[in-house]
Amino acid sequence: MKVIKTKYVKPTDTKGSRIKAIAGGFSVIVPYDYALSDVDLHYSAVKALVLKHKLDWDISDMGYGSDNGGYYFTFKDSKVG
Repeated sequence: MKVIKTKYVKPTDTKGSRIKAIAGGFSVIVPYDYALSDVDLHYSAVKALVLKHKLDWDISDMGYGSDNGGYYFTFKDSKVG
C-alpha cells in the first residue's frame, strides 16, 4: 500500500514554516503557503513530492485523513481484504 504522510515543520531562526511530505524513502519540503486551505497546502506537498522524484503515481483521485501529526494521503487502489 502506498501512503504519503505530510506534516507541519515549525519555523526556525532562518527558515519559515514548511510542510514535509514523505513516502517510501522519498521526501520533499515546501514553503508554507498561507493562501491555501490546510488540506490544499498539504496536498501541494504531495504534488511536489511526486514531481521532484518523478514518481509514476496517479494522485488525481486520492483519499486523505488526518491526525494531530499531519495528513495521510492514500490511493484508491489500496484496499483492505
